[in-house]
Amino acid sequence: MNAPERLKLPALDTAALAAHSARAWDEQIVAQLVDYIAIPAKSPMFDPDWRQHGHIEQVVRRAADWVQAQQVRGLTLEIVRLNDERGQPRTPLLFFEIAATRPEPDAASAPTVLVYGHLDKQPEFSGWRSDLGPWTPKIEDGKLYGRGGADDGYAVYAAIAAVRALQAQGATHPRIVGLIETCEESGSGDLPPYLDALRERLGQVSLVVCLDSGAGNYDQLWLTTSLRGNVTGALKVEILAEGVHSGDASGVVPSSFRILRHLLDRLEDSATGHLLPASLHCEIPADRLGQARATAAILGEAAWRSQPWACGADGGPTLPTTTDPVEALLNRTWRPTLSVTGADGLPAIGQAGNVLRPWTAFKLSLRLPPLVDGPRAALELKALLEADAPYNARVTFQPDGRAGAEGATGWNAPTLSPWLETAMQAASLAHWDAPLGYVGQGGTIPLMNLLQQGFPAAQMMVCGVLGPKSNAHGPNEFLHLDYARRLTAAVAQVLAAHP
Repeated sequence: MNAPERLKLPALDTAALAAHSARAWDEQIVAQLVDYIAIPAKSPMFDPDWRQHGHIEQVVRRAADWVQAQQVRGLTLEIVRLNDERGQPRTPLLFFEIAATRPEPDAASAPTVLVYGHLDKQPEFSGWRSDLGPWTPKIEDGKLYGRGGADDGYAVYAAIAAVRALQAQGATHPRIVGLIETCEESGSGDLPPYLDALRERLGQVSLVVCLDSGAGNYDQLWLTTSLRGNVTGALKVEILAEGVHSGDASGVVPSSFRILRHLLDRLEDSATGHLLPASLHCEIPADRLGQARATAAILGEAAWRSQPWACGADGGPTLPTTTDPVEALLNRTWRPTLSVTGADGLPAIGQAGNVLRPWTAFKLSLRLPPLVDGPRAALELKALLEADAPYNARVTFQPDGRAGAEGATGWNAPTLSPWLETAMQAASLAHWDAPLGYVGQGGTIPLMNLLQQGFPAAQMMVCGVLGPKSNAHGPNEFLHLDYARRLTAAVAQVLAAHP
């Protein structure tokens, strides 16, 4: 059978794909995700006792049972378990394989599609609406509220539903494998050993479908073109052995908070947010600049207005760093930024007496441009913050998470193959009646770099349901149900188009 003959596949009924996907969501997946949201399956970084609590085990087993019950033709499934160097269990990984339904002249070299998602979650966070909560799912106005549904507990359910939609109408698809991990929100530190252990079983990966990303709006299919890297850790300044009366000691003992501010001034211009070390920046590729301009034309002021701005001093909303849509997109995708995401050593205001505190610690999150090396940036950050400490204070920067001191390097998508771009354009038009959108994402998915290094010739379809105001990691996180239904059908259509 020659190549042209192999590509003469049956015509795909895209309306039937959409209908089948919608039924799967309405009759099964929504109920599964309601139960999933109610389980506080926090990632190991946020729940060190995850083994004893059993929540991660619970969500993995529930997902595995549901997948098995779908009776997908050619499916095999396993919960893979490895131990670390100390003999302790790593977080489990759900691995499934679905045999190809089209003839392949050489099974050993047949293309494989790898589908990725994760089931572990971020912690609760504060600020949820009074009638909502991280572990209390609620459906309102077509949105499913609660932690983890959109980021991205839905992924394994949507992937299987997409395959079932194809098989229901006799459409063919290539071999498909699924990697559903439970350590992503901790930096995917357990994932590399699993990739090594499963490498032969993964086969010849020619397409990666990652469902852990976002969307510029809910009106079209969006392809993620880049992801930022990340270095996180605790910066701690110690100046006293114990707290002392501030009236007695202030003016003699320097404030640990002031020293910490001084250290951060080495890293960031506090007036603009610009990061000072040149090594943390990179040149933005010309094609990504062009895509940012095209996306800005689609989104307009929504590129910055979509954030939940507070009420400002004059009664109007607080202001962004820029109101230029192009600059807003580039700032959150191709430029480094610093955020302080937590603090220790600071008592609650109601319990704060007149005491000069012995130490202050900040949790830092440094987002890196896609082309900046994460491990190198982590080492440079540690050296920058710890060198020549003011007042000879004890200063430590300790990177955290399963990625350890290495940090996480970002990702820039490879050049799109014509078949994939055509397939995604067709899917966007079929299920949204709008063209495909291209957008960089400010978050980090460590897997993408691992897979691009391991399968350099593979194409990458990175997409997801995290659109405006969906607020992953924060309060009032939601899954846009209609978008999820359409995305499921779009993924099915791309799978069928795989040459």
